[in-house]
Amino acid sequence: MAAMLVSEFDYELPPELIAQEPAPARAASRLLRLHASSGALEDLRFADLPSLVGARDALVLNDTRVVKARLAGRKRSGGKVEVFVERLLGSHEALALIRSSHPPPAGSEILVGPGVVVRVEAREAGLYRVRFSQETERVLERFGAVPLPPYIEHPPRPSDAERYQTVYADKPGAVAAPTAGLHFDEALLAKVAARGATLAKLTLHVGAGTFLPVRVEEVEKHQMHSERYAIPPDAWHALEGKTVLAVGTTALRALETAKLKNSLEGETDLFVYPGFKFGVVDRLLTNFHLPKSTLLMLVSAFAGKETILRAYRHAIEKRYRFFSYGDAMLIERG
Repeated sequence: MAAMLVSEFDYELPPELIAQEPAPARAASRLLRLHASSGALEDLRFADLPSLVGARDALVLNDTRVVKARLAGRKRSGGKVEVFVERLLGSHEALALIRSSHPPPAGSEILVGPGVVVRVEAREAGLYRVRFSQETERVLERFGAVPLPPYIEHPPRPSDAERYQTVYADKPGAVAAPTAGLHFDEALLAKVAARGATLAKLTLHVGAGTFLPVRVEEVEKHQMHSERYAIPPDAWHALEGKTVLAVGTTALRALETAKLKNSLEGETDLFVYPGFKFGVVDRLLTNFHLPKSTLLMLVSAFAGKETILRAYRHAIEKRYRFFSYGDAMLIERG
């Protein structure tokens, strides 16, 4: 059997369709509805979503909160350093990517703000374990920058701190937003609830690995980065007998991991690509994803590769906006 190639998940995207700014209002985005079984497409507005759900549905939201993970610092010798916090490990410790002219040795110190020292403790699988002289979350809030994706060309602005965050973000720990949720405002959530749909929340802290390209030629050889997830038991039980609509690929991966592992919390490195058998999720709300990315492979698994690529060609023709600040897609499997 021939190997599945990463190159099969490629498409040409005009650069001007990469959204550099969010829509003027959260719910003002467009919504492309894809019926996977027939391939039928509907061009809608995101504000139409409440009319597409009812009492049979459960929407699952990822309530992770993006931390201001990017810190500009300097060595004691004066050289510039960037500390990108990938995971909070406790009140004063974290795992981080460190960009500097030379790899920092254990014991070296980085200054990231008045009186704030980050000490390099050890190297751990491509990351560094670091210790902050002050509480990590407070340091990030005071001195950190929003970790916008690399394809967004402007530096982080005060407005990004609010718009690159869902309105229901609650648990700090992500370094990238669960972007499908960015389209919801409180009024739209209320309309969804008024339709009788169940709203359930889980947490998956999106890691820096979400920005990393796939560096292998064969899909099956790719190793996913690991991320923490937790699903409250009452949220899991609320899905029983419901049509499950995952708001975003992170919610989908957490739900499918819980089913496979029979565990409502832990670590997931679940890689979803064509051939995956879904056990929980029936409908998926998501943004448009980068060419040759694991997320494009995930939606291809959910709807079929050729069906997804045809939908993407339609979205490009109709000038939808792509990626984190772009428009949304609702994929119906049934």
